[in-house]
Amino acid sequence: MTPSASILLVDDDRHLAESMALWLREMSHQVETVATLSEAKQALATRRFDLVMTDLRLGGEDGFELIGYTRKKFPDVAVLVITGYATPETAVEAVRAGAYDLLTKPLIDDELTLAIERAIGQREITRQNEELRQQLDRRAGLENILSHDYRMLKIFDVVDSIADARASVLITGENGTGKSMIARAIHARSQRRSGPFVEVACGALPDTLLESELFGHVAGAYTGANTDRAGKFQLADSGTLFLDEIATATPAMQVKLLRVLQEFQFEQLGGTETHSVDTRVILATNENLSQAVEAGRFRQDLYYRVNVVNIVLPSLRERMGDLPLLVDHFLREAAETCGRDVDGFDMDAIETMQAYAWPGNIRQLENVVERAVLLGRGPVLTVEDLPPELTGSGADASTSLTAGSAPTVSLGDVSGKTLREALEGPERQIILQTLRANHWNRAATADDLDINRTTLYKKMKRLGLDDPRLQFA
Repeated sequence: MTPSASILLVDDDRHLAESMALWLREMSHQVETVATLSEAKQALATRRFDLVMTDLRLGGEDGFELIGYTRKKFPDVAVLVITGYATPETAVEAVRAGAYDLLTKPLIDDELTLAIERAIGQREITRQNEELRQQLDRRAGLENILSHDYRMLKIFDVVDSIADARASVLITGENGTGKSMIARAIHARSQRRSGPFVEVACGALPDTLLESELFGHVAGAYTGANTDRAGKFQLADSGTLFLDEIATATPAMQVKLLRVLQEFQFEQLGGTETHSVDTRVILATNENLSQAVEAGRFRQDLYYRVNVVNIVLPSLRERMGDLPLLVDHFLREAAETCGRDVDGFDMDAIETMQAYAWPGNIRQLENVVERAVLLGRGPVLTVEDLPPELTGSGADASTSLTAGSAPTVSLGDVSGKTLREALEGPERQIILQTLRANHWNRAATADDLDINRTTLYKKMKRLGLDDPRLQFA
């Protein structure tokens, strides 16, 4: 059922406006009708509205001026354009000016009802996002981790619980899910926050250099070592040491790490003096360490030592309800950095991003938003401003799959993935598009996909499609 809304209806056809207002009132909406641009501006200044519905031709006046005025002066009011003279170019221009959607006369009742429902729903999501952003900004150490997904909220609680413990923490998750940010949040919320936070990318260094980097060396330890040098464990004393890509450590390095994590004592490379430190160690990997142990690539005793507390970060496709919030955050950052005046993405662009599997997760999303801000041609960014891998229209997009009447989807880059991982993206896109086509009726969606409802529910949960906020995105 469409929620009740306060609507300003702007149309110079008095008969049509009153007829539509009567129908809207029967739908439990509060409606005020005006015929001119000046009357609309006066109404907006004297009363709070949820939605403005306007024609583009208001006698001798231009409805585009009202769209721009509303967007600038009352950004929390959604604008829905209704016109009998629409062209594809008109629709694009209206959306870029700030309209939520454009409908053509004569109107279909169900189409208008759905458009109003989505416009109000999106407005409510925007309001909730702003409230959540303000709440998150008050969480010291978590201000840059934007989420209202229940999985991430549980992780925030874990961060609070373990912040002051000395036990090692293992953060696992795909590349780009924000493991470094969680590590920094743990440090920032701990009593060690005044101490140093030192980060080491273990996979970026060969074994000999990694040992010197972690434990330091004495003069003469190797060619070019002319002076003593403190290692990262010493530099992080009284603070936190974050070891990223720990699964890349060689067996010899794993032995040395096991000792220092047990005793917090070590010798520098080439030295004999034993050093003791008070360092909190957080480790991260994108690999499954239990499988690495079974394969003999990772020591079992080291695995048990580092896996005292395991924080598993969900992929972006598993928390797709967060995408609008993250997009808005990255867009504001990119617009400020690039000096661009950008209002945001239109709904088609948001839906395209939500249908994508995001193998590079949040890091990839940030890059996509920054690219769109840099290359966008107007204040409202569209699907045309997204890279080819999202739209499936470029040279580097893969061949599409079509099965009967199923949606057309792109496989994307499948190199290095298991069959299940490679199929997650297309499967998610097909289910999402079918849900939208059936207005989120799960029974009808299951019938269209020729699967039972229990299977559909399990797939939706696994693919991050069980978030009810997606229905209004």
